[in-house]
Amino acid sequence: MSKTKRSGHSEWIAQETIELMKFLRNKLPKQSRNNIKSLLSHGQVQVDDRVVTQYNYGLQKGQVVKVNWDLLREEKVESGLKIVYEDPQIIVIEKPPGLLSIASDKEKVNTAYHYLTDYVRQNHTAERIFIVHRLDRDTSGLMLFAKNERVKHQLQDAWKEMLIERAYLAVVQGQVKQESSMVKSWLKESKNMVMYSSSKMGDGKEAITHYRVLNSSSRYSLLEIRLETGRKNQIRVHMKDIGHIIVGDKKYGSTINPIARLGLHAHVLAFQDPISRSLLRFETEIPAQFSRLFKSNR
Repeated sequence: MSKTKRSGHSEWIAQETIELMKFLRNKLPKQSRNNIKSLLSHGQVQVDDRVVTQYNYGLQKGQVVKVNWDLLREEKVESGLKIVYEDPQIIVIEKPPGLLSIASDKEKVNTAYHYLTDYVRQNHTAERIFIVHRLDRDTSGLMLFAKNERVKHQLQDAWKEMLIERAYLAVVQGQVKQESSMVKSWLKESKNMVMYSSSKMGDGKEAITHYRVLNSSSRYSLLEIRLETGRKNQIRVHMKDIGHIIVGDKKYGSTINPIARLGLHAHVLAFQDPISRSLLRFETEIPAQFSRLFKSNR
């Protein structure tokens, strides 16, 4: 198999039909299987100039495989904010818990938006960023920002069509008996700015949440949660509705906090690139604080 290199890239031409993961393991012997999966999930692998994220993709003879080493930044900015991916149009970050997405009436500086603005202006003083979607202050995980207003509008105006996959991890109180299920209600906001469910059709904004159990003990359950709708505090309200409040969620009735934070993390984000329309998919590890609660189960 022939190989060429240029700044920031490794590139090969396949000489046989072969599964993409096997091909990459052969070409990158110093990289572990998990590292290669990370390259794939972060959109760093292209086949014939198209982003491919499936490890079992079938390569054909003559196809060009490219690994872009420049895309995955994994840079820490201030307050624990980490840049996962950056290109000329967008930035994907992993936000730590306790950090606001954007400014509030009480806090202007300690926000993901503020720290990311400082970061992009280190090299281009006039550069700006634009928030595409938000996470609650106490929720950690993946967030998307645009680097110009045109791309922001492209993403926001067609977000339902361009968003391919969005999943969260939640640690909830108690052992969830049903392996997987769906919660549907209509969400409303009280005068105290607390969201609550109504079972009456049309009485609020429709909210649909799907969940499955990844791990459980007698005291806690780890759930993967996928949303059909994106309402304010939707996951937190629906977990309360099923009788399994997210740990640390005092606002919705939690009385325990074994991990000293809210047990909610945005761990998968996949969407169409606003320019190329190729799939970009990002996935984080399960937060260590979550995993530690279930170590005795192994």
